[in-house]
Amino acid sequence: MDKVVIQGLSNKTIMESPKKLRIGDMLTQQGLLSDSQLQLALADQKNSGRKLGRTIIDLGFVEEDKLLKLLSEQLKIPFVDIKHFQFDTELVQQLPEVTARRFRSMLLANEEDGYLIGMADPMDIFAYDELQRVLKKQVYPAVVREGDLLLAFDAVYRNTEEISSLASELEDELEGAVDFDLSALGVGTDVSDAPVVRLLQSIFEDAVQTKASDIHIEPDESVLRIRQRIDGVLQEQVMKEKRAAAALVLRLKIMSGLDISEKRLPQDGRFHIRVGHRNIDVRVSTMPVAYGESVVLRLLDQTDGALDLTQLGMPEVMRKRFEMLIQRPHGMILVTGPTGSGKTTTLYSALKKLNKPGTKIITAEDPVEYRLPRVSQVQINEKVGLTFTRVLRSALRQDPDIVLIGEMRDQETVEIGLRAAMTGHLVLSTLHTNDAIKTAIRLIDMGAFPFLVATSLLAIVAQRLVRKVCDYCCDQRSPKESERVWIKMIAGKESSAFENEVYKKGRGCHRCNNTGYSGRIGVYELLELDVDLADALRANDILLFTRLAREKTDFESLAMCALRYAKLGITSMDEVFKLVVSLDDVTTGVE
Repeated sequence: MDKVVIQGLSNKTIMESPKKLRIGDMLTQQGLLSDSQLQLALADQKNSGRKLGRTIIDLGFVEEDKLLKLLSEQLKIPFVDIKHFQFDTELVQQLPEVTARRFRSMLLANEEDGYLIGMADPMDIFAYDELQRVLKKQVYPAVVREGDLLLAFDAVYRNTEEISSLASELEDELEGAVDFDLSALGVGTDVSDAPVVRLLQSIFEDAVQTKASDIHIEPDESVLRIRQRIDGVLQEQVMKEKRAAAALVLRLKIMSGLDISEKRLPQDGRFHIRVGHRNIDVRVSTMPVAYGESVVLRLLDQTDGALDLTQLGMPEVMRKRFEMLIQRPHGMILVTGPTGSGKTTTLYSALKKLNKPGTKIITAEDPVEYRLPRVSQVQINEKVGLTFTRVLRSALRQDPDIVLIGEMRDQETVEIGLRAAMTGHLVLSTLHTNDAIKTAIRLIDMGAFPFLVATSLLAIVAQRLVRKVCDYCCDQRSPKESERVWIKMIAGKESSAFENEVYKKGRGCHRCNNTGYSGRIGVYELLELDVDLADALRANDILLFTRLAREKTDFESLAMCALRYAKLGITSMDEVFKLVVSLDDVTTGVE
């Protein structure tokens, strides 16, 4: 048990049952609440139906920590800061989630003579009695912050047990009938009660709760693997019910309108679901593998729409430069990086900024990920000949001000895009390259004329996503000697400002699924083409272009941007070094 976050536990002054205290009188006696404030709180409580303690906190009369610590002293029970508490998941789940959420309680520890249980309202006698009845053991309450408790519920009570149970139920249903018609599974009037439908619902709920970007359903020789990509890293759940895989694949094919009889070829589709209050667009990709069909589901949360540029994580100075660039009337701006680096998110954020009644915007995308009002969005369909090139030629006859091309895939698309940029249109697009400097060179390698690239290209943004250190379990540490070598390689002449800094690293806790990271943030480099760079491109002088780009005073590499975030405590040095290794050229900061 963590004695740092449990106050008042070591002296064993844990009460056996809650005392009945008048919280308003207690606060006024302690001088924390005036009589007039108490009357206002009582009136508000009568209208809202909330508990008086929560009403007083919400009205701002008393800080939550002061109230909770006073309760701890008066009731002689510990105050537990569960923000930094290391939960035993198996112990926590001995209290059913429904009961835990109803009574705002969570199991914290198993003592010799009973359970220590965190409660948002330790004076709730009814909750105390009900918890003892459910747990069939003596309960000792501790006071915890309600907000932290609600967040802990989402982190600890995941759907893994329910998923395993439903998979077992589905396996039993399939096992029970030798001639079971798989195509009839989950189809009919009672479709919502079918085990396969409930299993999928539970899988999606768990994925949305953990903010997963992808779900991988992978049948193996003797098991079924369900993996979720959370903050760019796959996390696995293995189940022995391997026969359930075929039923899951079939149901997903039905939902996405795919051919359920075709198991030999890959298929792609999409469907829309609502999970809780979130609207999720699901892209489905199936592929035949050794033991059946593997399915990958890409989850796109449409609830909040496109992000603002201020939410991307782009450094403020760079963001202001980028905002000025996208206001230019013509020219091409490229966003580059590998798959999954957030390129499309950046472009949608730019469109959100540019989307005004007086501006005509046309996009050619494969697929259309977010629906934007007032924007003419075209879904590429190569099966019927609707290619990027064909859409782009037609789009230019629609009198657009801005054209977004989902990806520069071939020479013809590149040349049409560059010529559109040269003839009065702002063209936004993406390209798969490692960094900004190599992007202009890649366009020439794809067959574009150097003079066309030099004339049309305004700027290139290269980006990656790095994981953010979990705020709830982070420690500070100084870099090792081997890490200082990397810092010198990245920062060059500025390395002295980074070598002796203290950096953050997550230990792992219930909030971050024991990874030490929670969420991701973009790191960026922005290269604006000036006259000298354009002349070097026009002359097809790659070495000169590269040298001039690195010498620009306003150009900062991806690695340097990540290192600055590590210095600010946003990400870890491990993430910085992982990024550096992924780049072809790790000497971008060396003079």
